Amino acid sequence: MPLSERHETAQNSDPDDLTGSFRATRALTEALAEPLSDADATIQSMEDASPAKWHLAHTTWFWETFLLRNHATGYRLYDEEYPFLFNSYYEAEGERIARFSRGMLSRPTLDEVFDWRAHVTAAMEGLLDDPACADLIALGIAHEQQHIELLLTDIKHALFQNPTGPAMFGGAPEAAMSAGGREIGWHEHPGGVALIGHQGGGFAFDNEGPSHRVLLEPFALSRRLVTNRQWEEFIADGGYNTAALWLSDGWAWVNEHAIAAPLYWREEEAFTHQGWHIRDPDAPVTHISYYEADAFATWAGARLPTEFEWEAIARGQEGERAAHVPSSGNQLDHAEAPSPQGGEALFGDCWQFTRSAYLPYPRFRPAEGAVGEYNGKFMSGQFVLKGASCATVRGHSRASYRNFFYPHQRWQLTGLRLAKDL
Repeated sequence: MPLSERHETAQNSDPDDLTGSFRATRALTEALAEPLSDADATIQSMEDASPAKWHLAHTTWFWETFLLRNHATGYRLYDEEYPFLFNSYYEAEGERIARFSRGMLSRPTLDEVFDWRAHVTAAMEGLLDDPACADLIALGIAHEQQHIELLLTDIKHALFQNPTGPAMFGGAPEAAMSAGGREIGWHEHPGGVALIGHQGGGFAFDNEGPSHRVLLEPFALSRRLVTNRQWEEFIADGGYNTAALWLSDGWAWVNEHAIAAPLYWREEEAFTHQGWHIRDPDAPVTHISYYEADAFATWAGARLPTEFEWEAIARGQEGERAAHVPSSGNQLDHAEAPSPQGGEALFGDCWQFTRSAYLPYPRFRPAEGAVGEYNGKFMSGQFVLKGASCATVRGHSRASYRNFFYPHQRWQLTGLRLAKDL
């Protein structure tokens, strides 16, 4: 089935309601995959990343497993082998292929995965108006939106391995907003008791709650993200060669892996979804690890914010957003690749490291059943990131949103915003 036919219906959907959001999200996933060949969509560049075809299939497995199998009368699995191939980490759903073997799935083909997607999307139409399914549908939409971002970052890493530096999108990255000659500028906060976590209506992941109180000391959060120009100054000043700037684990990581710059940098260029291009000095720095973010903050005479400080400043500012992926396939222009633009918006451009460990909030309890494995079991050894990135679907993130990664990982669109004590 041609791609244009696969998401023709969804292009007329309203993404602001549950039915429209489901259709728009399914269409967006497929529209983003349109430039990829079967070979592009099959390769796996490292264990942290998954093939684009696997993302397309796994998000379909989620709908089939948690909605259609249990709630659609008479529904039968599309293929009995697919649950083994496309389960991610749900122990309650049985055995699955090893994560590092996902790139070995030359079959099913990309077209066969798209046919499965069309079958499941059509079958879901019968459940979209069922109030009993509403919470799971909202979770499934958010889940697929997460995988849209992972699809984009994973394929970028895969194409980066190709010595020809192929582009996924046409054109060149748009020039960032100039920050030259401007003061950093700070959001100042007087401190005090702040209510943290998801509050009120609307969807939120389980790890965003329960809401609870924290005590903040007076602090300030920078208005702008750290830029490539500032990072170049850090490198020129010996930032990667000065042990005193680094956490012990970070210094060991730098030396073991010969780290000397952010991921995707070479000389004056950076690898993007549009191939290799001259690095924009005014664009926010991206693809850095927690270790690098912390070392830069120390070098700059500042620190990373806590997740609670960041949330206290961001509360109520969700409407002010920088670069994002549009929320539906018909808004997608394949000439406009995910590219951070800078500016003062707290949401968008790149995920921002905090120095907060990813831990459960007071009174947190995972949900019952397999969906309870979604977030809670990963609350060990990772750090919280806030905001969103230029590869995040518009409207997906919010002030209480908690992204999380291990401190050495940097293939995601990760950057930093400085904080300081007052």
